[in-house]
Amino acid sequence: MLSIRSLAKTYGGPRRRQVLCNVNLELKPGEYVAIMGESGIGKSTLLNLIAGLDRPDAGTIAVDGVDLGGLSDEDMTKLRRRRMGFVFQAFHLLPYLNVTQNVALPLSLNRTPRAEVSATVRAMLEAVGLGERGTSMPRELSGGELQRVAIARALVHRPGLLLADEPTGNLDQDNAAQVLALLRAQVKTSDAAAILVTHSLAAAQTTDRVYWLTAAGIQVAPTSSA
Repeated sequence: MLSIRSLAKTYGGPRRRQVLCNVNLELKPGEYVAIMGESGIGKSTLLNLIAGLDRPDAGTIAVDGVDLGGLSDEDMTKLRRRRMGFVFQAFHLLPYLNVTQNVALPLSLNRTPRAEVSATVRAMLEAVGLGERGTSMPRELSGGELQRVAIARALVHRPGLLLADEPTGNLDQDNAAQVLALLRAQVKTSDAAAILVTHSLAAAQTTDRVYWLTAAGIQVAPTSSA
């Protein structure tokens, strides 16, 4: 599903800084891994590169066998819409749309038939425990509920690859635990390959395998249960 080979990224300016070097990673459908590392080491940069929001200086990234380096911006946008899902710390729900409309966005962007959109969104909201909140506005929801909506939106179009960047950073301990359990369950149900970027060891340990990102590359962390 995801293949990263010899990835490197350097940012310019008066003081050039290499953020990523010799990063290699392989993920199959259904694999759920965490990436940890010190602040500023390049975890979010890595997600941006995988999502095609930035370009590496060296190395390759392939999703479903498609080399992202060979795609135009338009083709990259299409691939991102169809094959990727995103969950962020800040939720990023649209405040002027209700819960159903927020979750339906990926399906609408992919021009899914309206009748199919309605049934799919309803089933997804039921799966995340929000079947009765479809008409609620984001301002009416708790932090945990907002993140559940974000997870539903990220997975509603059945992406092959899910990228989650500190998704529990704004939640209290109880809500974080519930969201992490839900995220794992939904990833496994959808058979998506998934990457969780986190500073939290407790969050990382809900995944199948934990990697540690360093200036020299990426390796299985000693805290991994694998």
